[in-house]
Amino acid sequence: MTTIIISIMIVLLLLGFPMMIPLVTAAFVGFYMTFGGTGQMETLIQQMMGGIRPTALIAVPMFILAADVMTRGQSAHRLINMVMSFVGHVKGGLAVSTAASCTLFGAVSGSTQATVVAVGSPLRPRMLKAGYKDPFTLALIINSSDIAFLIPPSIGMIIYGVISGTSIGELFIAGIGPGLLILFMFSIYCVLYAVIKDVPTEPKSSWRERLTAVQKALWPLGFPVLIVGGIYGGIFSPTEAAAACVLYAVLLEFVIFRSLKLQHIYTIAKSTGLITAVVFILVAVGNGFSWVISFAQIPQEILAAVGINEAGPVGVLIAISVAFFVACMFVDPIVVILVLTPIFAPAIAASGLDPVHVGVLITLQVAIGSATPPFGCDIFTAIAIFKRPYWEVIRGTPPFIFMLVVAAALVIMFPQIALFLRDLAFR
Repeated sequence: MTTIIISIMIVLLLLGFPMMIPLVTAAFVGFYMTFGGTGQMETLIQQMMGGIRPTALIAVPMFILAADVMTRGQSAHRLINMVMSFVGHVKGGLAVSTAASCTLFGAVSGSTQATVVAVGSPLRPRMLKAGYKDPFTLALIINSSDIAFLIPPSIGMIIYGVISGTSIGELFIAGIGPGLLILFMFSIYCVLYAVIKDVPTEPKSSWRERLTAVQKALWPLGFPVLIVGGIYGGIFSPTEAAAACVLYAVLLEFVIFRSLKLQHIYTIAKSTGLITAVVFILVAVGNGFSWVISFAQIPQEILAAVGINEAGPVGVLIAISVAFFVACMFVDPIVVILVLTPIFAPAIAASGLDPVHVGVLITLQVAIGSATPPFGCDIFTAIAIFKRPYWEVIRGTPPFIFMLVVAAALVIMFPQIALFLRDLAFR
């Protein structure tokens, strides 16, 4: 049965069907083969509906809505100008500012695609004008946006937390360390690139200009304070923090900055509704699929076939890293989390691994795969936004992918990179 289910999914994917079709087809076929008929099909439907029942998932549309409001408003521009005022004048400062702005906006939106749009749209023309090559610029924007998947709020971490039963608050805090590590590595590479290519520097901002930029960015900087501080201080649950972010974003863009008007509400709500519908359909179908393969003990068959059951904790982490990284090169990250997490759950439990450490590593690998050819979803977001050909978009990605893989290896070897802040906050 395992071979049949995998074959069905591969064939339907190759035929170009949306990911929900291979998932639901495989789930129904697996159900039919397991129970010998369709008489109890309502049980599978109940499992699908149960997948979108957890209250923690309410945070997903709220963070999507908050990100959409801020992307269309002034928050991203204010954060970019603040970062530029401090590091724009150093060698590689504009590139470092791009990476830092992606990190900051990731702490506001939690979405890699929103970060590509909000940060990449204004900064790519400035980088090209400053003398950076377009392949480097595109690769920097795409891969730096992946930090948004690690820095809270992270939609990927919410999905993993719901599927695995892991504390979403702990996952949020644990993602900060690896996110900052990647920003540090990218910044060093940006400086070296600018020195080697002799890229001109930007004019140095005066302290008055820096102070003005900081004052303008104070309101947007309230988002990470609201999320991390609220969860860390026990004021909010992650879901309540998402609701607070929506209120804060609306007040910021509609009332304080006045960058949006009432007529924008329909467009924003429609966009949020469409994205949320896609996410929730995938979650529902993915939960039904996970239930079927778990009932049929397919994960145990796969893990036994590849020898994971005999591997130690490090071996399990390496296997998880490879599987999630490769899968996200071809399939949407949310689908990969939904499908592969239940498969590896028995091995994770048997190895005694910290589920928060595993969750951060999975989120990191998902982020890397999302920006990796041939079909990483962030690549196609960049193609659509910047109107550049596929080969030009991916040409500059290898150095960044190498750095991300190194970061993943460090997180495997030194778990405290992820767990230090978690232990400080929750232990």
